[in-house]
Amino acid sequence: MKFSDLLFGVEVRSVQGEADCYGIQYDSRKVQTGDCFVAMKGETTDGNAYIDSALGHGAFAVVTDSDAEPPREGVGWAVVSHGRRALAVMSGNLLRHPARKLKLIGVTGTNGKTTTAFLVEAMLAEAQRKTGLVGTIEYRLAGEAVPAPHTTPESLDLNRFLADGVKRGVSDVVMEVSSHALQQERVYGFHYDVAIFTNLTRDHLDYHKTMGEYFAAKQLLFKGCGVEPPRVAVLNKEDEYGRELIDISKKLSPELRTYGLRDGHFHTEDLKMGPEGSRFMLVTPEGKIDIFTPLLGKVNVYNILAASAAAMARGVTLAQVAEAVRKLAHVPGRFQRVNAGQPFTVVVDYAHTDDALRNLTALAREFVRSAGGNGRVITVFGCGGDRDRTKRPLMGQAAGDGSDFVVLTSDNPRTENPLGIIHDAVRGLRTAKAEFTTEPDRKRAIGLAIRLAKPGDIVLIAGKGHERVQVIGETSLPFSDVEVATAAIRAQGYGEDFMQALESSRSAH
Repeated sequence: MKFSDLLFGVEVRSVQGEADCYGIQYDSRKVQTGDCFVAMKGETTDGNAYIDSALGHGAFAVVTDSDAEPPREGVGWAVVSHGRRALAVMSGNLLRHPARKLKLIGVTGTNGKTTTAFLVEAMLAEAQRKTGLVGTIEYRLAGEAVPAPHTTPESLDLNRFLADGVKRGVSDVVMEVSSHALQQERVYGFHYDVAIFTNLTRDHLDYHKTMGEYFAAKQLLFKGCGVEPPRVAVLNKEDEYGRELIDISKKLSPELRTYGLRDGHFHTEDLKMGPEGSRFMLVTPEGKIDIFTPLLGKVNVYNILAASAAAMARGVTLAQVAEAVRKLAHVPGRFQRVNAGQPFTVVVDYAHTDDALRNLTALAREFVRSAGGNGRVITVFGCGGDRDRTKRPLMGQAAGDGSDFVVLTSDNPRTENPLGIIHDAVRGLRTAKAEFTTEPDRKRAIGLAIRLAKPGDIVLIAGKGHERVQVIGETSLPFSDVEVATAAIRAQGYGEDFMQALESSRSAH
């Protein structure tokens, strides 16, 4: 494609030279002969520092968001107002705008994005749609899964993914859309047919600084990021910020669908929650239907309501919604039970905010109560390093308020001292009622919690969920909470032999 054609629709301040460009890259290490290199300022690095490296790898053209860079001789050169916007528009031009050939469903919010996205995809699949999924756990395309490097990728990578989806006959793509991606304009120019808002609680304030800025970033999905607003906005009527979005979206989206446990276009009747799942009547503008879900707790009822509203906006029937919900037994790392033959419950969950910890421990408390007896809630958690320090005491208090015993440990300490992170969280734990101990080594902490557990207890391992590495310093080390918990359970002598002996003992009596 001609350099000038590649730049069609880009906010260009100046341009010189022409070239035939065969690809686009924003990482100079990936540049091949004939590529156009987009040099843009990032949060931690400035791509403009790598222009000469890209040219050395064979770039035929450069697009830069820096006026300070002098044009290089013999290559196409353009100065643009916004680097990420340019990347989005150019990659769309190069790949023939695959997003326009698909229906995108975007999910944003602090908690519940992943489960809601999985539910929407399951409902679309039940309606025999070929689907794609872009999210925190993995990316999926027509049934094939790959690990997710970022919740929401850069626009070039997203356009490549969508172009592959078009080739495979995909019709609908469900995406988790993070506040970072929205504010950084990684999804600039992508039109969402349906947009879902789950909730907003304190998170990412190391980046957004205030809740107002955090909410402003989320609003971009509903206002349209360089394109018109979504056709349908699906909003949580029982969330404070969701109600604000309702007022905003009334003026923007042609169709508004609200949801809540008690109120909204999509709501519940006769809700009953237990240790095996939840049952309720799903009430919608299109009718009512009985729902059973193996997913536990109130938070997942909210997720089902949101997903149902979105899926039905895409033409999925009530019966297909109910069947998809019945079939989806779990989402990796979201209240994921670990069973290795032990007489107590072990759960791995991604909860990494104070609100998520509060919801998780409340669900665990309800779980042990419904099982009878006096089971304890034992929680293992840590706080991420190089992230918002102010939420650490809040997380400590939330874990302590909802648990009987807490093992405070490391999450992903990154470049911070783990003991310093723990100290921040301890301040909140001390205000709560639970007993606690600290163990910076996460593997040892999980082992300690499992050794403390007795029949009827529930052990919550919170914070990392589906993640398969722990980031210490600049290094990502292999680490899975599920695998570590399984090994710790077996180290206590539990397993198939233990369960068989227990059953034999019960039969004898």
